[in-house]
This record gives sequence, structure tokens and C-alpha cells, in this order.
Amino acid sequence: MNYVGIHTQQVRNNFKSMLLLILFPCIILAIVYTFVAFMNMREVYDGYGGSRLTFDAMATNEAFLYTIPWVVGIVGIWFMISYFSNASMVRNATGAKPLERRENPRIYNIVENLTMTCGMPMPKINIIDDPQLNAFASGIDEKSYTVTVTTGICDRLNDDELAGVIGHELTHIRNRDTRLLIISIIFVGIMSTALSLAVRMLWNTFIYGGGNRRTSRDGKNGGSVIAVILVAIVLAAIGYFFTLLTRFAISRKREYMADAGGAELCGNPLALASALRKISGDPGLGSVDREDVAQLFIVKPVAFKSEFTNMMSKLFSTHPSIESRIAYLEQF
Repeated sequence: MNYVGIHTQQVRNNFKSMLLLILFPCIILAIVYTFVAFMNMREVYDGYGGSRLTFDAMATNEAFLYTIPWVVGIVGIWFMISYFSNASMVRNATGAKPLERRENPRIYNIVENLTMTCGMPMPKINIIDDPQLNAFASGIDEKSYTVTVTTGICDRLNDDELAGVIGHELTHIRNRDTRLLIISIIFVGIMSTALSLAVRMLWNTFIYGGGNRRTSRDGKNGGSVIAVILVAIVLAAIGYFFTLLTRFAISRKREYMADAGGAELCGNPLALASALRKISGDPGLGSVDREDVAQLFIVKPVAFKSEFTNMMSKLFSTHPSIESRIAYLEQF
């Protein structure tokens, strides 16, 4: 793999962040326009007893222009709140708590020594009371940059291995990978919520609306409502799929870059390889049930591994396999 400097990687990730900020609203607006177009389909009779559906472009454009400010406003407010509250979001999802020097001088000193080595500001340190092994970095700026470790990884890795893991996470922060990941998490979360709401509306229509269809007219109206909700579900699912694809903007190469940076910081590539091997034997965070947050971790937790997810991870995973990462480190 060709060497890429820290500055170059930062520029690339900043560009990808801006690309996601532009791409996501485009996906949202395309979905909204398609839904508005469906709502403005008209049944036209041909005079011979037949009929056909036609697309009313003028009505669609007018309705779309009226809808744009509402959609942009709602999504924009949602994004801003999520973006600037990302630290509490991740902390609540993982159960992480701040770690002070007096509570664990070993971890604190390792982080401090590595930041001094690479000349970066000291990030916050969080710890999760979990016997399994994992770690991750998060944050969008110097005020929120955080390295989080589990009690399990602190207890079961030696100092060299732990320095390699923390060096890996510090490299994510230096490369500004964490900002890119937070944007991805927010985007996927918005579309996931929209899809869940559409499915819930359909369910409620079947449960509470089915008994009111006493006439053919009522039945037709009920069927129209269901058709509209089904279209909303399909469009939300398509949007969710495309937001998942944004994870491809977070290249798998970033993990190799972070591994290389961690190996360089700790000065011992084999120690990081050993740490990855140990973590892969018992990765976790038992309290975390969010796939989007799990993509932050240095190794994907066991809870998210299944035959289906193993198959899909080859398409959508932002992490290369542990075996390939270890093999790469052992080449140093």
C-alpha cells in the first residue's frame, strides 16, 4: 500500500465529509420529490370506458417547492442537534464514563505519552465497564475528541499492546476519521428513523383502520392510504440503502492507515498485531445494540456477527478483515 501522509489523509477526509453533507440532502430531496410525484398521479379516463394514470408535473413541482423548506428545516435541525451532541449520543449508547488520571494512571500516561510523541492535543479518555475487549475514538473537534477503552482491554493487554491500540485510535483522530464517521452515523440514523416511522404507520393502519371499511368507498380510501404508506416505506428503504452506501466514502484504507499510525506511534507493529489478535478473540461491548455506533470500534463486536451480517459486511463494512490487518502489520 502506498504511503499517504497525515496532511493528505486529513484533506481527503475533509473532502469526503463535505461530499456527504452535499450528497445526503440530495438523496432526501430526490426521495421527497418522488413521493410528491406519486401523490400527484391522476386517473384520466379516455372516453371509451378505460383509464390511465398520468403524472401532473405542474402540481408536483408546486407541491415540491412548498415542501422543500419544511424538509430542509427539519433535517437541518435534526442534523445540527445530532452533530453537536454526538459525544453524549455515543456515551449514552456505550455507557462510557470519563476516566481521570488518579483512577487509572497507566492508561492516562500511555495516552499522554503518545500524544506528546505525535504533538497532538490530549483527548478526553472514557472507559466502559465491560470485560470484553474493544476501543474506539470519537468526536468532531478538539473539545470533543475522545478515546474510549473497555476495562477488559485494560486488564488483558500488556502496555505495548495497549499503546498500539491507543495509537490506532489517536491516528483516527489525527486523520479526522472520527468526524467522517459521526456524519455517517447521523445520516444513517435519520433514514432509519424515517423508515421505522413509515412501517409503524402501515402497521397502525392495518390494526386500527381495518375495521372502518364498511363501504366500497371506504375500502377504496383505505386501500389508497395503504398504497401511499407502502410507497413511503419503499422510498425510505431506498434512502436508507443509499445512506448505508455512504460508508463506502469511509474507505477501508483508513483502518490500514490507523494501524500503520498506531504501529508508528508505539514503535512496535507486532504489539498492535498481537493486540488485534487478542481483541478478535473476544470483541464486544455487551450493552451496545446499535450497528451505527459499532462501526466506531477497532473490532466489530460479536453481537453484530451473524451469517447474514458476515455476508453483507463484505459489501458494506468499513473495516477490513482482522486477518488482513494483522498480515499487513507483520510486514513492517
